[in-house]
Amino acid sequence: MSQIRGRSNFDDLDKAKLGWFHLRATIVAGVGFFADAYDIFIIGLALPMIYKVYYPNANYSKDNPWIDALLKASTSYGNLIGQLGFGYLGDKLGRKRMYGVELIIMIVSTIGCTFAATMQRGFDILTVLGIWRFFLGIGIGGDYPASAIITSEFANTTHRGMLISAVFAMQGVGILIGGIVTLATVAAFKDALIEDYHMLDYVWRIMIGLGIVPAVLAVYFRLTIPETPRYTAEVIGDEAQAQADMKRVLELNETKQVTTNWEGQTHTTTTLTEAPQPTIAAPKITFWQHFGKWEHGKVLFATAYCWFALDIAWYGLSLNNGTVLTLINYGGANAKNQFDANYQKAIGNLIIACLGTVPGYWVTVALVEKMGRKPIQLIGFGVITVILIVLAATWESIKTNTAGFLVLFTIAQFFFNFGPNTTTFVYPAEVFPTQFRSTAHGISAAAGKFGAIIGVQLVGPYFQGDSTVKIVLGVFAAVMASGFAVTWMLPETKGKTLEELSGEDRMMQEHQEVSALEK
Repeated sequence: MSQIRGRSNFDDLDKAKLGWFHLRATIVAGVGFFADAYDIFIIGLALPMIYKVYYPNANYSKDNPWIDALLKASTSYGNLIGQLGFGYLGDKLGRKRMYGVELIIMIVSTIGCTFAATMQRGFDILTVLGIWRFFLGIGIGGDYPASAIITSEFANTTHRGMLISAVFAMQGVGILIGGIVTLATVAAFKDALIEDYHMLDYVWRIMIGLGIVPAVLAVYFRLTIPETPRYTAEVIGDEAQAQADMKRVLELNETKQVTTNWEGQTHTTTTLTEAPQPTIAAPKITFWQHFGKWEHGKVLFATAYCWFALDIAWYGLSLNNGTVLTLINYGGANAKNQFDANYQKAIGNLIIACLGTVPGYWVTVALVEKMGRKPIQLIGFGVITVILIVLAATWESIKTNTAGFLVLFTIAQFFFNFGPNTTTFVYPAEVFPTQFRSTAHGISAAAGKFGAIIGVQLVGPYFQGDSTVKIVLGVFAAVMASGFAVTWMLPETKGKTLEELSGEDRMMQEHQEVSALEK
């Protein structure tokens, strides 16, 4: 009987000290997530400019709330497809083969968004922009399972949650830089905007176009990252190559040198057209056979539902923040010209990002290995639920109390990110078997984007009207409470290996026992 892989094979990887390879892998993944967040959230600042240039005589977002919502949700539709597709392909073809492809899609789509225009005989600019942002969303969606799984499978056990959280925390940096870029671009065009508001057509294109920079910087390093040893051993079945790759990773972990090629030394001469010769007897089990068991299926349900619930409120608030900016007196309502209006909005977005959003991400990075994932997610869902209930119950009075509203909204933003917005990304990268890990992460993330579509497109338009805001907040509170309840179905992952969490050790042992009886 062939040798069954034991847990000890990954001991060196699991127990490795935090080193340079970990740092580089996290940075390469994080730069991509920086680009993801920049591209997703910059549209909230760009759309008012586009409406003003191309529809100057209308209050477009209020007159056409469903079209406005569809434009904002177009990226989420693409996200959903990208997460499912890249998640599946990450398990089918390997992590390495898919990594970097998502950035190429993002680069091409960002260029398309930047030069979107109205056709003389055909689509108007909003339709063209929406189509390009849909394809942009596919690339962004593909980055979720790819970056999370690669970071998780290369990480050591002690710092795995911190490293995955650090990748996701770059989303906060992307949101912050988006506001800074908008502020700087508007300031650079100050005189031109005061004289002619049509100059906004340059401003929004520069804002969106600069999203290409981080993607271009990271694409080469992603394309040259090696396959993870876990995938090589457990899915391909080439234990010897996995050990050679792991040795190379540990060597790179000890040196500060930035190599131009991350590839490990090839152990075999197998070509792409030849099937690799397995050195282990992996258990034959399908996706449905594994998740058809309640003990596994409930974990996938919990990761997917919690992400779904989170994104309904997170995206519903983040991409419809015009009401929030107005309440904190940074909505540009009393601006004398388009420079003042857009400068105020950029400042308002920076205030929101700096007070709650960005700190929340990085507090999670600092504490996730001390507190654990489950307590952080429970605290986040719980605090957000209470804040949204208070806002809904006191809306008529709180909307005129700028300081009070800002305090409550800042607390909510902090606990979104020191809470489920980060942990729903971390959990699916840890709790599933290697052969299904990417697919299951993609399903969980896609469930989140389905929630985002609901929050932005179906609920978002009601956030425009003053009389319906408190109803929307109440709905968001109920959804957050359901996320709190479902979180109890999840295990704590702190300090455990991926094999312990996914049950792969037990699966291998059971398979070995069955194989021995058959012999």
